[in-house]
Amino acid sequence: MKTYLKQISLGLLVAVTGGIIALGADRLMNDDKTSLNKTYNEQVPAYLTANAEFTPMTLPDFTIAADNTIHAVVHIKTEYDNRRSSVYDNFFDFRDFFGDQGMPQQPVMASGSGVIISPDGYIVTNNHVVTESSKIEVTLNNKQTYEATVVGTDPSTDLAVIKIKGEQLPYINFGNSDNLKIGEWVLAVGNPFNLTSTVTAGIVSAKARNINILGSPDGTSIESFIQTDAAVNRGNSGGALVNTQGELVGINAAIASGTGYYAGYSFAIPSNLVRKVAADLREYGTVQRAYIGVNIRELDSQLAKDAGIDDLKGVYVADVTENGAANDAGIKSGDVILKVENISVNSPSELLEVIAQHNPGDKVNLVVRRNNKDMEFNVVLKNRDGSTNLAKKEDFNAEALLGATFKQVPEKLMKDLGIENGIQVAGLTNGKLRNAGIREGFIITQVDGKPIKTMSDLTTALANKKGGVLVEGIYPNRTRAYYGFGL
Repeated sequence: MKTYLKQISLGLLVAVTGGIIALGADRLMNDDKTSLNKTYNEQVPAYLTANAEFTPMTLPDFTIAADNTIHAVVHIKTEYDNRRSSVYDNFFDFRDFFGDQGMPQQPVMASGSGVIISPDGYIVTNNHVVTESSKIEVTLNNKQTYEATVVGTDPSTDLAVIKIKGEQLPYINFGNSDNLKIGEWVLAVGNPFNLTSTVTAGIVSAKARNINILGSPDGTSIESFIQTDAAVNRGNSGGALVNTQGELVGINAAIASGTGYYAGYSFAIPSNLVRKVAADLREYGTVQRAYIGVNIRELDSQLAKDAGIDDLKGVYVADVTENGAANDAGIKSGDVILKVENISVNSPSELLEVIAQHNPGDKVNLVVRRNNKDMEFNVVLKNRDGSTNLAKKEDFNAEALLGATFKQVPEKLMKDLGIENGIQVAGLTNGKLRNAGIREGFIITQVDGKPIKTMSDLTTALANKKGGVLVEGIYPNRTRAYYGFGL
C-alpha cells in the first residue's frame, strides 16, 4: 500500500513539474515571439508596415506652361537653291549656277522651329535653320502663314532673328537661365517631323555643356548649352525650352545621337545669351561681341598640381593678350578667374557665356585668385580689334560673311604648287564656304576671274557683289577646284 501511494505521489509530482515546465516554455516562446515582432517592426521602415499611410507623389502641372507657349512657337519652312559646288572634273555641270543652259534644278526644302519674342513679329531661331535660305515661310499654331525676312544671324552662337509682318502676336517672355537648377522640370516646344505644336517634358540634366558642334577655329564660338532629357528631334531646332511658369529659358539647338533621332540627350542655348544676341541683331544688325583678352584652360587636378593651386575652382588664365582688357586691368598669366559680376565660373564655357552677355565698353568685376589669395579687378571689355567701339551693320566683314578665317600661303607651298598668288582657308564655321563644299587648307586664287593676293582683294571682290560668285583655287595636294555660292 505504501509503495502504491509513493507511485501516485511521484506521478503527481512529475505531472505538476511537467506542467510548470510546459507553461514556462510557452511563456518564454511567446516572450521571444513578442520580442522578435517588436524588433522586426522597429527595423522595418514605416512605409513597409501594414498600417502605413501612403502619400502620393506630387507632380508638376505642365498644362498652363504648355498653353502659354505653344501659340508662340512657330513652324519654319525654308527653301534653298539646289546649287552644288564642283571640283575641276565637273566644271561644266557647274555652269547652271551662273545661268547657262542646262537641266532645271528643284529647290531643296527644309524645316525647323522658331519662337516669337515680341508682339510685332520678331522671331528667334537657330542660324542653321535659316542660313543660306532663299525663302522663309512661317506658320503659326493657328495655321496662319507669313513670309519672313532675315534680320540678322550669328553663327558663333547658332542664333538668328527673322521678322514677319503682324500685330498683337502671341509671344513668350524671357526667363533667367542662370536661375535654372539641375533636376528642374522643363518643357521642349517645337515642330519635330513637321508636326506642329509638340510639347515634351524632361529635367535639366546639366548646364554649361560644350559639345564642340559650332566648330569655330578662332575661338569665337560660344557653347554653353543647357542639357535636358526632354525629347527633341529633327524639326525641333529653334524651338522653345521653357520652365513650368512658361518662361523662355533656352532655344533648342542640338541632340546627341548616333542615328539622328532622339537618344536621351538634347541641348539648348541659354535664354540669357539668346536675349543678348537677339537684342543686338534687332538694334545693330550684328552682334556686339566683348572679350576679356585672355587664353583660358580647364582647371584639372594635374594643372592645379603643376601650378601650385590649392583647389579646382575657377578658370585658369594660360595667357594674357597684349593691350587686351585683362592686361589693362592687371590680370596676369597663371591667375584663376573665380567670378564674373558675382557669378561663379568653373569652366571655360561658363566664363564665355557670362562675358558674351556684355558689350565692348562694359565694365565687369572679376574675382581672381593669385598665389592662393583672392583679388578683385574691374575690367573694361573690348572688341576683337582691341577697342571699345561698337560694330556697325554696314561694316563689311568677309570672314564673317564666308564663315572662314584665312592666312597667308607659305612661299614654299606656293612654289611647290606653281601659283603666284592666293590666300589659304585656315578654318571654317557654318557659312557660305563650308556650305559650298570648301575644306580647310583650300587656297583661293581667283574670285570671278580676279586674282586674290590678300584679304583686301577678297573683301573688294565681295563687298558689292550680288548673285553668283565663282571661286577658283587649289588644295595643297594639287587638286584644283571651282566652287560657287550666291550673295
